[in-house]
Amino acid sequence: MTSAGTVTGPTEVDLLVIGAGPTGLYAAYYAGFREMRVAVVDSLPELGGQVTAMYPEKQILDVAGFPSVKGRDLVAGLVQQAATAHPSYFLDRTATSMEHVEGGERVCVRLDDGQEVVCGAVLVTAGIGKFSPRPLPAGDGWLGRGLEFFVPSFAPYGGKDVVIVGGGDSAFDWAQHLEPVARSVTLVHRREAFRAHERTVREVTESRVEIVTRAQVTALRGETTLEEVELDVDGETRVLPAQAVVAALGFVADLGALQQWGLETDKRHVLVDTHMRTNLPRVYAAGDITEYPGKVRLISVGFGEAATAVNNAAVDIDPAAHVFPGHSSNA
Repeated sequence: MTSAGTVTGPTEVDLLVIGAGPTGLYAAYYAGFREMRVAVVDSLPELGGQVTAMYPEKQILDVAGFPSVKGRDLVAGLVQQAATAHPSYFLDRTATSMEHVEGGERVCVRLDDGQEVVCGAVLVTAGIGKFSPRPLPAGDGWLGRGLEFFVPSFAPYGGKDVVIVGGGDSAFDWAQHLEPVARSVTLVHRREAFRAHERTVREVTESRVEIVTRAQVTALRGETTLEEVELDVDGETRVLPAQAVVAALGFVADLGALQQWGLETDKRHVLVDTHMRTNLPRVYAAGDITEYPGKVRLISVGFGEAATAVNNAAVDIDPAAHVFPGHSSNA
C-alpha cells in the first residue's frame, strides 16, 4: 500500500510539510514542481493519513478525474506522484516545537526524537490532528475480540453477522461495503436522523442492511470471542447474533503541540487567509485542518489549497519567485 518505514534525508529543506495525508502528499509533489527541496513529517508510521489508517478499502467518489477510486489506490498514486519531488519522509515522528531563526528568514521545527528540520516555510496539512476513536460504553474488554473501530479490510468479515454502531458517514460507508461480504449487517443508531451523506443513506436503506434506530448497545456477550449483542430499542431489549461489532462513533481530535505554537485557531482548526497563510510568518496550512469563511472539507478542496499554499510560500522562500508557477504542461 504505502511505505511503512521512515526515510530520513536532509534536515535543511525549502518546505516542511506537517502531515502525510492526501493534501500533504500533493503538497510535496507541488513543492517539487516548484523545484523546492521538501520534507514531510507524520505521526503515523505509514503515508496516507486517515485514508490509510481508516478507509483504505473505501471507494472515494469526489476526486476529480476518478469516477471512483479506492482509498489505497488514491494514496498509492499520490505517493508515486510525490516521489518526483524526492521528498524526505520522517514517519512515526511528531513535530513538537517551532521557532523562527536566522532573523526570521528560516523556521526550525523540532521532532519528538530530537531531530531538527530547518526550512524556509512550513505547511501544516495535519487533517484533524492526532485522533482517537470515541469508545463504545458497552465494549470494554472486547477490542480485538469482535469489537473494532476501523475497517482496514473487508475480508475478515466474510460470512459473519456484523453490527455497526453509528449514524455518520463512516457507519454508512462500512455498512454499504460490508453488505455483499457479511452474512448479515445491522446498523444501530440512537436517533432516527442520520449525519451521513443522503445518497449513501438511501443506498443502504434500499439494500439488505437492517437499520435499527432509537437504539443503543447495552452489552456484548460471548465466551472467548463475540457471539451476540444486546440492544435497548426504545426501552425494549433485543438480542442480535453477532461475531463482529464496528463502533463508528466518531473521533476525538487533538492538535497536540500545534496549539502551543501560537497559531490562531477556531474549534481545533487553523485560521488562514486566501493565500493559505496562518497568523505566523512563513507558516501556511491546507486541508481539513484549515478554517475560513465558506470552508468545505473535501479531499479535492485540500488539493487546491495545497497548490495555493505552496505557490505563495515559494515567494517567501525566494522573493524573486512568482506566485503563478506556469502550467504543468509547459514543464
